[in-house]
Amino acid sequence: MTKAEKVQFVIDTLEELYPETPIPLDHKDPYTLLIAVLMSAQSTDARVNTITPLLFDKADNPYDMVKLTVDEIRDIIKPVGLSPMKSKGIYGLSKILIEKHNGEVPIDMEALEELPAVGHKTASVVMAQAFDIPTFPVDTHIHRLMYRWNLTNGKSVTQTEKDAKRLFPKELWNKLHLQIIYYGREYSPARGWKLENDIITKTVGRKSVIDDYYKKQA
Repeated sequence: MTKAEKVQFVIDTLEELYPETPIPLDHKDPYTLLIAVLMSAQSTDARVNTITPLLFDKADNPYDMVKLTVDEIRDIIKPVGLSPMKSKGIYGLSKILIEKHNGEVPIDMEALEELPAVGHKTASVVMAQAFDIPTFPVDTHIHRLMYRWNLTNGKSVTQTEKDAKRLFPKELWNKLHLQIIYYGREYSPARGWKLENDIITKTVGRKSVIDDYYKKQA
């Protein structure tokens, strides 16, 4: 298989398995999505989805959010982990949105990345999922799978993102990043991975990854 054929196999398989790609984090607008994505760092989407309704019940826009104290925000979001940093970030970015952006989430990568506690991945997710602007947010699933599929060298998420953008057609980026996440969770997890269930890795995977898997099974 050529590299192009492997990429096409990945695209076709993911499209067959996941023709629909609902956004995993519950939200109703760009602001609530931004907050949910920020909260999801080192947490699960399922856990975030149980906590965001409690927070959004009190404040689902920056104007109401800054009426809460950082400690009040922290008390609500504590179960998602990293609450000291996240609560400061939520309060701080809400304040900046009011002061600099008329209370709106900017449709601009650089402006998003300037907000407290918003890194490149969070900004990319918001651009893709709130504004439908092609980005390729790389999370741990995508980083792991792109390496397993021999489509990147796995040196850094920055490199993985570059390779994903180079290999996959731009009009597919926003859907593909969700399809790969769904696939990673279901068929190619970090723990409890069964290669026989993982059709993509089995077909196009990096030889050293597959050999290593069989060594561990022996």
